[in-house]
Amino acid sequence: MPLPAPKSSWAQDLGEFRELARAFCQKELVPHQERWNQQKSVDRELWTKAGEVGLLAISIPEEYGGGGGTFAHEAVLYEEQARSGDGSWGVSVHNGIVAHYLLHYATEEKKKEWLPKLASGEWVGAIGMTEPGTGSDLQGIKTRAVREGDEYVINGAKTFISNGGMADLVVLACKTDPDAGAAGVSLIVVETNREGFRRGRVLDKVGLKGQDTAELFFDDVRVPAANLLGEEGQGFIQMMQQLPQERLIIAVTAVAGMEAAIDLTIEYTKGRTAFGRPVYNFQNSKFKLADAATEAAVARAFLDQCIERHLKGELDVQGAAMVKLWTTERANKVVDDCVQLHGGYGYMTEYPIARAWTDLRISRIFGGTSEIMREVISRTL
Repeated sequence: MPLPAPKSSWAQDLGEFRELARAFCQKELVPHQERWNQQKSVDRELWTKAGEVGLLAISIPEEYGGGGGTFAHEAVLYEEQARSGDGSWGVSVHNGIVAHYLLHYATEEKKKEWLPKLASGEWVGAIGMTEPGTGSDLQGIKTRAVREGDEYVINGAKTFISNGGMADLVVLACKTDPDAGAAGVSLIVVETNREGFRRGRVLDKVGLKGQDTAELFFDDVRVPAANLLGEEGQGFIQMMQQLPQERLIIAVTAVAGMEAAIDLTIEYTKGRTAFGRPVYNFQNSKFKLADAATEAAVARAFLDQCIERHLKGELDVQGAAMVKLWTTERANKVVDDCVQLHGGYGYMTEYPIARAWTDLRISRIFGGTSEIMREVISRTL
């Protein structure tokens, strides 16, 4: 039975789109979870199927092949994906992150070349920031891009790259001036069919097992100078401008995942008996679920407020850090409590609550760790 949609003011006019997104997730995502977990990636044709029904590049203007929608459309899709229990499809990276870097910073010629391919699913997008020795320290990246005539020559390595195993296009954070700190970071697009590009392992993760998170290597990869996004030295600023949307996306999936986990646990505890009565009827179960429902309601209200601000162009770095910090920390606490209420079955991978538990854990790490979020917030106090 479909789970009820959140009654969010920003999504009130998107009922038909939500039905489309929900139907797609139920048909194309839910049946394949076990197989995708084993193969560490979704099927390539999932991307073209999504493109055919209009679920890719949703908030990109129609002139570039996109859906012409807003972030509200994106949020609806990510909610329905989270509520379906899927942690494999890297659509939020493709839609909400990569496509928007291209929209905001690529030349007009390159937008018309790249964005329609992302919108159709012909190409899959990834973003290469993290390196083996840097983690959240984007100023410390070592990947180099050296200008030679009308080309950049790129050398370096990236890790933990979502969609990396399948990507056709990577927005790559490089150092164009290694002595300039943050002012030496630039963003350059690398098409993965170029000589010198190679993929390493698809990584074996604790959760999100069906998502192709990979190592990428760049050995004298040559790309046209026109693949530079914006100007040299603007990469760190560009990343800071786009990170609020990335962190808001993580908050959307955290809240939707928390709500789904609560629904699963209410259903389980009402159907499971212990000592002659439903588990739900024990005071501890009712109180734990009352706390969880309250946490979810507060998180939903804060998230909705931040989405409204973002739709108006008013969500700042501090606000995005706050909503990412709060929702991911609370979601992890709530889902852990939900696992406990499932007892031993909560530790079995065939139960959706176990997958939700492991999938959500990364939300406190990627997009900036909770510790980095606290540092960002503290600087504005």
